Amino acid sequence: MKRSVVVTGASTGIGYAVAQLLAREGFHVFAGVRRMDDADRLVEEIGDELTPLVFDVTDPQGVADAARDVGERLANTTLAGLVNNAGIATAGPLLHQPIDEFRRQLEINVVAQVAVIQAFAPLLGADRARNGPPGRIVNMSSVAGRIAAPFLGAYAASKHALEAVSDSLRRELMLYGVDVIVIEPGSVATPIWDKAENADYTPYFRTEYKDSVSRLRAHALKEGRAGFPPERVAASVLRALVAPKPPTRIPVVPGRLKNWLLPRLLPDRALDALIGKGLGLRRPGR
Repeated sequence: MKRSVVVTGASTGIGYAVAQLLAREGFHVFAGVRRMDDADRLVEEIGDELTPLVFDVTDPQGVADAARDVGERLANTTLAGLVNNAGIATAGPLLHQPIDEFRRQLEINVVAQVAVIQAFAPLLGADRARNGPPGRIVNMSSVAGRIAAPFLGAYAASKHALEAVSDSLRRELMLYGVDVIVIEPGSVATPIWDKAENADYTPYFRTEYKDSVSRLRAHALKEGRAGFPPERVAASVLRALVAPKPPTRIPVVPGRLKNWLLPRLLPDRALDALIGKGLGLRRPGR
């Protein structure tokens, strides 16, 4: 029987690339999207190997309905994988970022991810009445899950938390044979950078962080649009789902030495000094 995978946040970017690749590689993809027009478009573009699921990961009833629909489609067999890709990224200095925005970042990127996992875990093998090998959970983290940049504190907090959740889950789910793998992308060229460019940062321009926020925004846009194509991340998701013994973490980072290895090897104070100099964050006179 054809293996089936659920992919959340599949309308564009990384999620779309994952859905497209998995369908091409012989999986049946249940693609989570929030709008019916996206559902129709995915079916038209990817074909019969895709079944859309229209729900929001923050809506408990929508998540429950999606899990029920997938369970009915699978009959008594297991789900091969759950790819938790849905998420958002907010930016701003933590001293000034609205607390509701901070809370929403954590709600979508952490709490909703756990809710989705709880809903689909029985299909992955936590329900021992199902037939077939246990499935795998692939959580979409980020380099921000290991390295916290200034003005991305809320996003980094959510991804650090997702990394911790993934470690705990991986150990807990050994009981059922369900593995948990984390993907850690760096800059990826997706439509998210268009949203970032159009975001309103004017409230922060009225603070002492104005110049630093502007510098980081320009740097992020440049790096993002020159980043890896989303298909590169999709290939790592496929590896996480099919490799006999996948690593627990798969970084997918352009400029690996500068953007991944060195920041994690340098002492904290040395990295602080480099970032502070680059963004003009050092206290005047020091």
